[in-house]
Amino acid sequence: MYGPNHQQGHNTRLNGVPGGRGMAPQMMYNFVQQQSAHQHHTHPQQHHQNLPQDHGAHGGAAGTITHSTFSSGLMSTVTPFTPSNHQNGNAPGSRGGQTQQYSEHWTEQLKSFKDSEQAHQTMTEQHQPHYFARLRASENRGIIPAPSANAAETAVDGELEDRGRPVNVDKNLDRQDWMNLDFSGQGLKNISLTLFDHYEFVTELYLASNSLTRLPREIGQLRSLRHLDVSHNQLTTLPPELGMCTPLRRLLLYNNLIQTIPSELGALHFLELLGIQGNPLEHDQKQKLVEEGTKALIAHLKEQAPVPIPPNPRLPIIIQEDVGSEKERIRVMSWNTLCDKYATSAQYGYTPASALSWEYRKDSIMREFRDRSADILCLQETAMDAYDDFFLPELMKIGYRGVFYPKTRVKHMTGKDQLSVDGCSIFYKSDKYILLDKQMVDFRQTAINRPDMKTADDVFNRLMPKDTIAVFCFFESRYTGNRFIVVNAHLCWESYLADVKAIQTGILMELVTKQSERYTRRPALSMEEKRSKSPPPSADGDSEDGDEPPQEPVPSQEYRNNTDIPILLCGDYNSMADSSVYELLEKGRIAPDHPDLLGHSYGNFTRDGIEHPFSLRNSYAHLFGTPDELTFTNYTPTFSGVIDYIWYTTNTLDVIELLGPPDYEYLKRVPGFPNYHFPADHIHIMGDFVFKSRKDKKTTSDQDKSGSSRNQSRDLN
Repeated sequence: MYGPNHQQGHNTRLNGVPGGRGMAPQMMYNFVQQQSAHQHHTHPQQHHQNLPQDHGAHGGAAGTITHSTFSSGLMSTVTPFTPSNHQNGNAPGSRGGQTQQYSEHWTEQLKSFKDSEQAHQTMTEQHQPHYFARLRASENRGIIPAPSANAAETAVDGELEDRGRPVNVDKNLDRQDWMNLDFSGQGLKNISLTLFDHYEFVTELYLASNSLTRLPREIGQLRSLRHLDVSHNQLTTLPPELGMCTPLRRLLLYNNLIQTIPSELGALHFLELLGIQGNPLEHDQKQKLVEEGTKALIAHLKEQAPVPIPPNPRLPIIIQEDVGSEKERIRVMSWNTLCDKYATSAQYGYTPASALSWEYRKDSIMREFRDRSADILCLQETAMDAYDDFFLPELMKIGYRGVFYPKTRVKHMTGKDQLSVDGCSIFYKSDKYILLDKQMVDFRQTAINRPDMKTADDVFNRLMPKDTIAVFCFFESRYTGNRFIVVNAHLCWESYLADVKAIQTGILMELVTKQSERYTRRPALSMEEKRSKSPPPSADGDSEDGDEPPQEPVPSQEYRNNTDIPILLCGDYNSMADSSVYELLEKGRIAPDHPDLLGHSYGNFTRDGIEHPFSLRNSYAHLFGTPDELTFTNYTPTFSGVIDYIWYTTNTLDVIELLGPPDYEYLKRVPGFPNYHFPADHIHIMGDFVFKSRKDKKTTSDQDKSGSSRNQSRDLN
């Protein structure tokens, strides 16, 4: 019933009403006038304190015509608002012998309401199809509409694409020329859930002039919806899940029985017109709408909404049971914590300001650190001032030390501008591990210094403008002697720079390969160096006073080959499982003719391909195809997908436990993060690993005399 007809003839209409009738000139005029009159006004107008009254009667059936009844008889005398009619944006009327003036916001509402009533009358009295079906018939037959004048600024799912965050891009999207459905005037009492399960791409949905008494909660699945018209029905409530449709620009509810707008609709931060005339809406909400307009009401709903019930906690997922106690266990967390300068209302308009503030978010972040008690923290988007003033001092209280490198743009800034530059940081529990070396991976500088890339245009035009970095550290466990490498990377986010991400990953793995070769010759530490200077602190920051004697360190492990050194590769890679980045890390090689590299020139990487010698696996691959599979690490209205990873070398480490996914039932009313319960647009991922037993050792006295890069780093050992 709801399947669209792709091959409509000239005598058919999408809403099922027979064609053959000419288009009513007045209806065409009304629709066009409605579109032209819909605009933002920047100068608020004076308005009368008394609000226009709602309709005294409401039509029950879809075919019943309901006329507006104002105490002053105003509706019959309202002139459609145009700048030429009323320079001050107010529509005059008569109330008690005095001129009644409306705000520009309510004038627009009344104009849209009048058009809606006329469309309803045309369908029910004249038995003509809805104006939308007649105006868009050619488009619904498969004719692509002409691009708009501002096509370059077209939003993706309602959000501006160039936001510094990923957006979902379907690489093999089938041809789909129509994105609107009109079921107006069909006498519908219910809506098939097929509409919401299979038509998520719909941007305009018209359900006006029916007999609907409810909207299914599944309407929240239409995450591309921009225009929804359910006027002239019998709705008494709106589902809170409607707040999931954040791209909505126009939501028309005229002539229903709705008494209140749910607070969840405060997430509709793009909404330009909320049509509520003809509903017994509660006084405060209607007054806010009449006096200040749709955006003010939506903002009020968002900011005044109560904090929602928290989700069920994320649970650990056991991967291996009965792990021997003799094996050393290490817990690793990776998290893009969202730099404060990026956490703006312009970028996250669906998030209440109080939940977006750094003061609130940093406390929430710190609670996660304390609750999870990871041995290694790999954080992305750590600002310099946040590292100095918050992360380092707070984490030191619970036994961590840290290493931090900002993005390379910091070299070209001075003073306060430097403090807001973000980068990557690695924190580690100093009572367990000793930092032996640290390196920053400057993708740009490394590329420009390679002889094979110096003359490649793509290096200058595509890679050089991106200043994201990676950090890796070389650790030794105090009490087992195990040595291991931890990498923390943050790649560029743009979907159209898949080649740059592949090159950044290639540069990263090439440097890890070279550094790990050096680390095989790293001399052993003395027992005195390995002894912890102080007892480990407890979770509240106090030292433990246990009766057990302190654990004695053991000699350093030695490694014959660089592939014998355990590696944990963490970070925000801004790449999905079908990307060249994922393929390179998982399979150890991508060919020069890989689609992401084809047509680009990056020296030897595009001539011979990119490869690395390690056996890596995505730790969360263990959950693929299970009910606990992690379906996203970054969650916003424009994007939901896994782009953060903890990779590990399978020949040296085993994963035994993973932190499970968020409560998916909770997400059915949450359009995106951050919010009160998730302080960043990314969630953290975490895994517990054990070091595999080594069957051979190597003794060497070679000394490593080469220095390590410490440019622009901050650490405390």
